[in-house]
Amino acid sequence: MTTPLPSILHAMENTPLVSLDRLRDHLGLEGRLLAKLDMLLPGFSKKDRAARRTIEDARATGELAPGQPVVELTSGNMGTGLAIVCSILGHPFVAVMSQGNSEERARMMEALGAEVVRVAQAPGSVPGEVSGDDLALVDVEAQRLTQARGAFRADQFQRTSNLTAHEHTTGPEIWEQSGRSVTAFCDFAGSGGTLGGVARFFADKNVRSYVIEPRGAEAIAGGDTSCPAHPVQGGGYMMHDLPHLRKAPLSGAITVTGAEAKHCAGLLARHEGIFGGYSAGANLAGAIQLLQHKEIGGTVAFVVCDSGLKYLSTDLWHQ
Repeated sequence: MTTPLPSILHAMENTPLVSLDRLRDHLGLEGRLLAKLDMLLPGFSKKDRAARRTIEDARATGELAPGQPVVELTSGNMGTGLAIVCSILGHPFVAVMSQGNSEERARMMEALGAEVVRVAQAPGSVPGEVSGDDLALVDVEAQRLTQARGAFRADQFQRTSNLTAHEHTTGPEIWEQSGRSVTAFCDFAGSGGTLGGVARFFADKNVRSYVIEPRGAEAIAGGDTSCPAHPVQGGGYMMHDLPHLRKAPLSGAITVTGAEAKHCAGLLARHEGIFGGYSAGANLAGAIQLLQHKEIGGTVAFVVCDSGLKYLSTDLWHQ
């Protein structure tokens, strides 16, 4: 027997894990691909988990007072989760994002009651491609607004709540839903919270974790950084020292191109009916590489980070 949830916050976990057998067979791969469908969370992204944990932890410690405003730098997904959480718990929320991020994300946050501050991109930046320089400008504005509003800064790049949210929910869910059969996990690095948290959970379970970066923007792996421009929003910012990955037990790095991410997002949609965004395509591309090389015959899990609906204004679905 089931009962109604107390609020939408209680729906921010326990997403399905789906075996991509049709796609595996289409590609002739040996092993299994498992997709964690976090685009089915209320904010249509995995960031709901971190948003809820960050606000609840801050309220519990008293760092966030009742009714105090919340400010966060976001590509749109963490901001959407925070807009939902803050609405339920009574905190005004200000999302600060680059104009290079898709407009769908900003409109969704505004519909959920957030104030969205759009920051102009750095000179030479391309709309739809948010660089590390763009992110730095967003951070400056987020700092200014935090001080001006007397706000709490959610700070997904620094606060450990981001990390522990995935260590305590995403990792255990994948482990149990897979029948404890996962042998590898991979994730495109944004703040590093998902990868760092899941890797920590898997550390004593003989499950290897891999970071995915855009080809030519391989700052974390210490590889080629000659081509930082890429279309995968929400990560690949050329930040070589992400706090959430400093002590993460990683087994290696994978690189993917924007074209590969786009192609794999299409494969995911057409062969499995899973409508994910650019980073989901990047994650699938990385998982495919693992089954072709380092993890042949294994079971590789990845997260469908957000919904393809957030990219309709980008080139992701343009043939």
